[in-house]
Amino acid sequence: MSSAPGSGSVGGRLDGLTSGSADWSGLRVVVAGLGVSGFAAADSLHERGAHVVAVDGAQADSHPALAERARILEILGVDVRLGPGHEAGLPAGVEIDLVVTSPGWRPDQPLLAQAAGAGIPIWGEVELAWRMRPAVGPAPWLTVTGTNGKTTTVNMLASMLRAAGLRATAAGNVGTPILEAVLHPQPFDVIAVELSSFQLHWSDSLAPHASACLNVAPDHVDWHGSLAEYTRAKGKVYARTKVACVYNVQDPVTEQLVREADVQEGCRAIGFTLGTPALSMVGVVDDILADRAFVEQRKTSAAELATLDDVRGAAATLAPHNLANALAAAALARAYGVPPLAVRDGLRAFTPDPHRIADCGEVGGVRYVDDSKATNPHAAAASLHAFPHVVWVAGGLLKGADVEELVREAAPQLRGVVLIGADRAAIAEALARHAPDVPVVDVPSTDTGVMDVVVAHAAGLAEPGDVVLLAPAAASMDMFPNYGARGDAFAAAVARRAETSGE
Repeated sequence: MSSAPGSGSVGGRLDGLTSGSADWSGLRVVVAGLGVSGFAAADSLHERGAHVVAVDGAQADSHPALAERARILEILGVDVRLGPGHEAGLPAGVEIDLVVTSPGWRPDQPLLAQAAGAGIPIWGEVELAWRMRPAVGPAPWLTVTGTNGKTTTVNMLASMLRAAGLRATAAGNVGTPILEAVLHPQPFDVIAVELSSFQLHWSDSLAPHASACLNVAPDHVDWHGSLAEYTRAKGKVYARTKVACVYNVQDPVTEQLVREADVQEGCRAIGFTLGTPALSMVGVVDDILADRAFVEQRKTSAAELATLDDVRGAAATLAPHNLANALAAAALARAYGVPPLAVRDGLRAFTPDPHRIADCGEVGGVRYVDDSKATNPHAAAASLHAFPHVVWVAGGLLKGADVEELVREAAPQLRGVVLIGADRAAIAEALARHAPDVPVVDVPSTDTGVMDVVVAHAAGLAEPGDVVLLAPAAASMDMFPNYGARGDAFAAAVARRAETSGE
């Protein structure tokens, strides 16, 4: 086995691997997990002369995409080991200098635990990507994390950067795999990087130009082991930041994470707020997004960045959390020097990803909205707060999350609730405590046609002017392959209802 990180010849060599043109040849690497990011890691390392063993516990014959990735790597000469047992420990008979893990692998996963116990360094694919940037003129990173809103914010940011004439992309936990973005044959000017808590856990040398943590609420505690560890991982987004650490004025945890961060000399703390911005903040004045952080006379004046209509776009409702996302993106763009007009034009050009406060149509005077991406209570709360009267479609896999506060705060808005999924009983119990007068329909079926039943029940509870909102507060895998399939099923059921009603 190799020596511990930072000691001996191997540790010293790893310290020197800080660009794609460094000498990676002969490095003995295990790539754990052959998803999209694992494939990119194995391919990039092999191309630079590293000896790579790629392992995954899944069976190729039941995962066509995995089989295709494995086939390509084997043709290139990578040692690929698939199937149950290969994730249970380090490959036998192989000397190992480094493990590169996919973000979904937990620290207590046997292979990773064994590597850590042996003193073998473990990098995530984001850490690897940072170390493979070009030696000269690498694209700066603008990094974003948070329990909710990451993808929307990063895509808004990329749109603003492109509106400023920059060659930019969204990468990381969204869009392009970060290694592909870093190694693209046509280099980017700047990269907007979404980072999950998993990716941040395995990253230790990133030094972004500007960084943001949008919010912190309980999530993925099963992976991190505690809320404190999850919060600590989120706070790593600020480490070594050069120009601006962007925090949420409405979420004191994010400001505290900035205070605790070890940043580069001259780095500033920049707040974003739904209220009037104080000094070194971006916020809202009347219907204007205003910048009091990146203007010369910020003590006495502000720059107009955009209007609320620019954020709203074609949507019927401007959800407060989407406005917060726009402000965070604007702060990061301004930290990179994007002019105000490009912030506005980027917001105007932005199109939200599916299943995020997406209108599915109106039937009988009732609006139907798909926010299937609201897979935890914090996201569901933000969605519910966007509408005055809601028939709430909720339930799925809560992953141990507590729904008490969510239900208590949402109770005054609820016209009715339709519950689905494995953990619907926990939500029903909270409703009985905090909203005993709100009618609740329990739908126990997990059949593929369950959404027609759900929509029919919701329509029966709704009144004209209400919103039927799919914001489950839970993951989808108990009933659907992913949150997208859940949202698609809801939208299709709404369309069928509209068709049968003649609307």
